[in-house]
Parts: sequence; C-alpha cells; structure tokens
Amino acid sequence: MFAKIAAATISGFEASPVFVETDITGGLPGFDLVGLPDTSVSESWQRVRSAVKNSGFSLPSGRIVVNLAPADLRKEGSGLDLPIAVSILTSMELIPDTLSREYIFVGELSLNGELRHTRGVLPIALMALQLGYKGIVLPRDNAREALVVPELEVVSYATIGELVAAFSSGKAPVADLPTHDHERQADEIFAFNDMSGIKGQAMARRALEVAAAGGHNIIFSGPPGSGKTMLARALPSILPPLDFVEALDVTRIYSIKGLLPPGAGLIRQRPFRDPHHTISDVALIGGGRSPGPGEVSLAHHGVLFLDELPEFKKSVLEVLREPLSSGSVSISRAAQTCLFPARFLFAAAMNPCPCGFSTDPSSECVCDNRQISKYRQRLSGPLLVRIDLQVHVPRLQPWELAEKPAGESSETVRERVVKARALQKHRNDPAGMLLNANLSGKKIEQFCRIDSDSQKMLIAAARRFALSARGYDKVLVIARTIADLDESDSIAANHLAEALQYRTTGLFDHFS
Repeated sequence: MFAKIAAATISGFEASPVFVETDITGGLPGFDLVGLPDTSVSESWQRVRSAVKNSGFSLPSGRIVVNLAPADLRKEGSGLDLPIAVSILTSMELIPDTLSREYIFVGELSLNGELRHTRGVLPIALMALQLGYKGIVLPRDNAREALVVPELEVVSYATIGELVAAFSSGKAPVADLPTHDHERQADEIFAFNDMSGIKGQAMARRALEVAAAGGHNIIFSGPPGSGKTMLARALPSILPPLDFVEALDVTRIYSIKGLLPPGAGLIRQRPFRDPHHTISDVALIGGGRSPGPGEVSLAHHGVLFLDELPEFKKSVLEVLREPLSSGSVSISRAAQTCLFPARFLFAAAMNPCPCGFSTDPSSECVCDNRQISKYRQRLSGPLLVRIDLQVHVPRLQPWELAEKPAGESSETVRERVVKARALQKHRNDPAGMLLNANLSGKKIEQFCRIDSDSQKMLIAAARRFALSARGYDKVLVIARTIADLDESDSIAANHLAEALQYRTTGLFDHFS
C-alpha cells in the first residue's frame, strides 16, 4: 500500500514542507531512502526499525521505499524520524490514512520507541498553521513550544505505541489543552545582574539607562576591577519586556538552534549573549554548510556583549558591521541564501591599554604610547562609529564601595525606560517601534530640533572635539533620548550637555 505523510525540514530561518511517501512491495527485504537526505536523515532507518519493533509491531518482509519530496530540497535533522515511521505504519494499514493526512508530524525516535525532544518545532508549527493543517503531532517534550501558536491543534505523545493506539481507534486524537504556564522562568535561560547591586558609578549607570531607553550601542572603558562587566550584565534587566511577536521571534531562533530546553515554551526574557573572544566569525554571524543562526541572531531583541573587545580577531569584529547597520544578516551558500534577524543592543567593554591602568591614578601604567596606540587600533573606525555611547568607568577603592548606598533597582529604572520608549513609539513610528538610535536623515531634523543657543553650544563642541557629521547627529539622537527620559517634548541645553559627555570622553577622538 502507498502512504503519504506531511512533515517539514528547517531551511535557514524558515520551515519547508516535506512529504514522506512510502511504498511497500514484494521481493527481497530491503529499505531505500531517497530525496536528498543528509546524514542524520539517512541514519533514520536504523532508529525507525528498532523503534517500531520495540513498540510491538512487525515490519513487512518486502521492500520498503521511502521518498522525501520535493526531491531537490535537502532534508536535514532527526525530526523526520516520526513521519517516516508513521508513513510506514500507515502503509501497513495500522494507522488510517484519513486521519494522518490532516496533521504534520515531527519528532525524533529513540530505539525503544520513545519520542524525543526535537529542535525546530516552533517554525514548523507556524508553517502548519499557515498551510491550513488541522494540527501537529510531536513529542511530549515539545508540546509547550507548539502550544504558543494560536489556533493550531497540538497532539503530543511519549511513545510511538501511544500514537498508533490513538490513531488506530478511528477517532480524532485528543489535542493538548493550551496552558498559561508555558513560559520558561527567566533565570533558567539567561542570568542578569540587578542594578541595585551596582554601587557608585553614577555616570555609567545613567549611560546604561540612556542606552536601554533609546536602543543605543554602548562601550565601557576602564581599568580592571572597575565593574565594566557587571554593568553590561545589568543592561538586559532594564530593557522592556518582550511583546508576543518579539518573544515568538526569539523562541523561534532558539528552537532552530536547538537551544530551547525540553518542556520550555515561549521565551519571555530578553536574550543576553556574551561569547568568548576566541569565537570564530562564522559562530558570531552564523553560517555553516547548512546556514544556521549565529550569536548575533541569538541576541535578537536582546543584548550582545563582547568583553575585552580588542582581544577579538579583527575578522570577527568586522562582520558585526552589517547587523549593526541593518538589523539582519544575509548568508549565502551555493545551495541557498538565508536571511536571519539580528537586531540587538550592542554592549562592549575594554581596557584603556594593554596593561589596563593608563587611566587609573592609583596604579602605574607600564605601556608606552606606541603600545597603547596599537592596542586601540585593533578596533576599526567603521565599527566604532556605530557605538553611540562611550563611557569611562573609573575603579573605585573597596572603602569607597563600602560607603556607597545600594543603587536603584532594575525594576525602578525599567519603568522610566518603558515610558521613554512609549514616547518614541508615539512620535517616531506609531505603526512600529523606531527607536531614537535608528533615526537618520530627515527624521533627525524633524524630531531632534534644538534652539539657537543649544545649536551654538553644539557647534562649539563639534569644533573643539573634532566631531564628524555622524558624531554630530549621534549627539542629537542621544540628547533626544535623554529628553524622553525626562518626558520632555523638546531638547533642552542640559540634555545636550549630558549627551556630549558620551561622545567626548577621549576614548576614540579620531573616530568621533
């Protein structure tokens, strides 16, 4: 008997439909799998055969031919185990064809017949809804992930035996009920610092708030032990919560990458990624033989933090320029071109010199001017001009820290950030969410107007600190964000003066 089962494979950021066609004929026993499968799919027969046998079913003695259509699309991943098994069982008439054709099947099989957690379920569920399928059949560990898709029936099983028993009854399988507790707890996926744990560093704390409010990229420079990393790790805690569409994007990326834990549902927390400086450019930007998301996409709608920025390879840092400008990454290979989202808030930290103490009055720097210049030149101008806020972080002595009171909590700061972003949404782009950091051209002229006295002050500062045209615009958009935090319709002189502090620290004078 011939059987045809709907399935899917992940292709870049999208799921592509696949049809598993099975035909059992007489003759010598054998198995043929065709349709451009990769290694993991080619090995599925061994898993399927053992899973079916150990579930109490006997495979036919004839020749089994399985075709994965369309034949010109490369199939990858272990998620095709279940549809191959169901297709064979349907061909054996153990599962009614009238029921199985209404669902998409996805899942990996263990040798004893259990259905194992599988990556890429969320994009497949979204595809199933778009194509008009009644529901999706999958492993129980993936049920919460699929349940975040509205109006799609989710049917989950622990074993292949349970699935056959349910479908062979001739009745429609019982769908899982939507739950309200499918969000994974934030601290189980990402770990943040709370702002209340940061003592002193008033300017750096304020810069974090400005960065979060306007979506501005930020870099901290200071001696070892000044708290640069602690500050950066607190940045996600003051960002607004993800809305449903943003959470769906984040969960989708982590599902494709296989980083969504078993039993997890919608990720409601802003991502925070902090790769080591030995990372490769492919791991950072994404790619591979079958293109997959990199760290910049895993940080989508969240924070990408690079500690010890000059220690990263130059080729790695240069690939950041595209996502920082466009908010996406296009990866081209011979077989396909994939577009991955990568709109993140970039945070970085660095020492002011190789030894780290050139700006520390309490420690002696052992670096000469040539070493310091060479160290800073590891960072290119095109990368640095994409960083809005440049903040020097001084090192506080232990007794100074002991005397400092605890700062505001992240919750308190986040309330101001949320209000500032609401103002930006209303003013900049009511239909979307255009943050001040992404304003350009006419929108800067329209939304960042200043009076004549402030204009004179800004021109004088531009001449004194040799600000470029880009640096001039950066000051204006930062001042706009500071005004939003003050809930002010216009940019005042004090807003402009504060904005200038973040562009005239002397860290990168020749790149201003």
